Amino acid sequence: MKIAYFDLISGASGDMILGALVDAGLPFAELRDALNLLGLPDFELTETRVMRGAFSATKIDVHTTDTVHARGLAEIGALIAASQVPAEIRARALRVFQRMAEAEAGIHGVPVETIHFHELGAVDTIVDVTGALLALQRLGISRVVASPVPLGRGVGRGSHGLFPLPAPATVSLLRRAKIRGVDHAVETVTPTAAALLAELAEDFGPIPAMQLTAVGYGAGTRTTPEPNILRVLLGEAEGDGLTLETLVMLETNIDDMSPEAHGYVVERLLAAGALDAYLTPVLMKKTRPGVVLSALCRPADAARLRGLIFAETTTLGVRACEVTRHCLARDMRTVNTPFGEIRVKVARWEDGEKAAPEYEDCRRAAAAHGVPLWHVYQAAMQAYLR
Repeated sequence: MKIAYFDLISGASGDMILGALVDAGLPFAELRDALNLLGLPDFELTETRVMRGAFSATKIDVHTTDTVHARGLAEIGALIAASQVPAEIRARALRVFQRMAEAEAGIHGVPVETIHFHELGAVDTIVDVTGALLALQRLGISRVVASPVPLGRGVGRGSHGLFPLPAPATVSLLRRAKIRGVDHAVETVTPTAAALLAELAEDFGPIPAMQLTAVGYGAGTRTTPEPNILRVLLGEAEGDGLTLETLVMLETNIDDMSPEAHGYVVERLLAAGALDAYLTPVLMKKTRPGVVLSALCRPADAARLRGLIFAETTTLGVRACEVTRHCLARDMRTVNTPFGEIRVKVARWEDGEKAAPEYEDCRRAAAAHGVPLWHVYQAAMQAYLR
C-alpha cells in the first residue's frame, strides 16, 4: 500500500499540496493533461522552481481569465459533473466542495443551497481541489496521513471584509483534526487545504511506518515567515500488506418508509463519503417486514452521515459502534482494451494479489460499444494478466 504523509511544516494551501506532489515525482505534464479534462474556462497551469528560505521547492500556479466572482455549490457541481475526469474523482471533488459549503452555511446560519463561494468558487480553487485528487490517484496513493495542523492567529481580509485567523471556515472544517498553535499572524492553512485534508486524511499525527520512496516540497505564495513550504513523504507500508483501520458502523431499523426511497438513501450515503452502505431485510415487531440500513464510515464522517440518515429516512434513532477493518493494500492500474482504457483495482498481500476491473468503466464502455458487460470485463482482465 502506498502512503502519503503531509508534513505541514508551516501550513497548507491547495497549490502547496499540488506543488509537493509534483515535486515528489508526479510529472507536471501528466497533471496538466489530466486537469485539461475538466473542460473549465481558459486556465494555464505553470510550474516554477523557487526558494522559500533555505529550501528549494516546486510552486504550482493557476492562471485564469475566469471573470465569475461567485459560484454556488450547484453551479460548481455542474461544472465538475460535466467534466471528463474519472467518476471517483468527480464524486470526491464534489464532497470536498460540499464540506466547504456546509462549513460556510454553519458560520452564516443559512441553508447550504444559498451559499455562494467567492474566492473558493473561482476556477483556480476547482483546479486545486481536482488536481490534488488526480495527483494522488496518479501516484497510486491508497492512504493519506497528515501531521497536526499549524494554525496562526490574527486578522485577515476576504470578500466579506475582515475576519479572524484562522478563518472560521478553516476551523469548522478541521473540527476533528489535531491542531497546534503557531506564533504567526498569517493564514497558515486555507479553507481549500482544510477541506482537502478533512476529506483525505485518515489521521493527524506522527509519520506512519513505511519504506520511504520519495520526498516532495511544495511552496506557498507568501515568503514570510520562512520557510513557507509543505513537505510530502511517500512510501510503501511495511508488514503483510494489511492495514488495520478503526471505523464507525451506523445502523438503523426501518419498517415505515416507502421501499422506493431505500435505494436513494444508500446512493446518498455513498456519495457523501460512506465507505459502504447496504440494506438487510429483517422481520420486525408485529411481524412487519423491514430493513436494517447500514453505513460504514470513517470516524470524522460519522456525525455528518448520521444527520443525513435522520434527514432522509423516517427513523428516530441511529446506532453507532466502532469496528476494526483489516484492509488489503490496493492501487489502480489502467489497461488498454479494444473498448478503450479500463481501470483495474489491484489488491496485494504477502501471498499474492487479486484484481477486478472497475464496474463504472466497464459499464460505460459496454454501453458505448454496444457489447455485453462481461465482454468488457473479460477484455480488461486479459489485458491486465498480459
